[in-house]
Amino acid sequence: MKIGIIGGSGLYDIEGIQNLREEKVSTPFGDPSDAYMTGELEGAQVVFLPRHGRGHRISPSEINYRANIYGMKKLGVGAILSVSACGSLREEMNPMDFVVVDQFVDRTRGRISTFFTGGIVAHVSFDEPVTPELAQILVKACKDAGATVHPQGTYLNMEGPQFSTKAESNLYRSWGMDIIGMTNMTEAKLAREAEIAYATLAAVTDYDCWHPHHDSVTVEQIIKCLTANVGSAKTILKKAIPLAARLGVCKAHSALAAAIITRPDAIPVQVKKDLELIIGKYIK
Repeated sequence: MKIGIIGGSGLYDIEGIQNLREEKVSTPFGDPSDAYMTGELEGAQVVFLPRHGRGHRISPSEINYRANIYGMKKLGVGAILSVSACGSLREEMNPMDFVVVDQFVDRTRGRISTFFTGGIVAHVSFDEPVTPELAQILVKACKDAGATVHPQGTYLNMEGPQFSTKAESNLYRSWGMDIIGMTNMTEAKLAREAEIAYATLAAVTDYDCWHPHHDSVTVEQIIKCLTANVGSAKTILKKAIPLAARLGVCKAHSALAAAIITRPDAIPVQVKKDLELIIGKYIK
């Protein structure tokens, strides 16, 4: 299976990719964040994309998530490992730890988080928003790399780009949230619609501003932790990728089988054309 890697803040490339090629991909939804880097790593075919673009040019609210995921699909990716910086909402989830997310809560506003618009409707199952088998691979890779890992956690996806107020941070803690970030749930929704397995490796960079004994979140603080975390994340990925490449067929790969509710003859011709890559095996 070809493995997609989406790199978050601080992760803009991965050393060691052989037969490296840069591929620019066009999509019906506009341009992805950057060119995709394709090649082989640890014997597996990989496709790498920096979520914010090289140089960190794109705000979380401005990322073209649909183009990014569509591009992964177009390049034949069957599973995505998403690496993301996050803030901790729990005392026991310390900066420099990793969290393998199993649940999300969406607090974004106005993002387009579905491919199914403009005359077609689909409702995919999303009770398990990440692929459990892929998440287990990340947990194993973290342990093999000697990293401190929390094998479960709920990721609160805020809008950003501002950090939380203390009132918001304490509210999210009262809801039972574990970590907070600005990007991954939108990706997870679109990956599910595209029938791509998906899992998140979240790197804790700070305690969110709720913590009474830590300063307010600053970019300087996050960058310091990110620099240290990125090396560990790359080591973890190199251990996870060959395992993920052997991942068999899972539920995510047939997520649309009973999800498209619109009658085929009612779907506009252009929508069918734009989504043929995603719906073609179900709708002709």
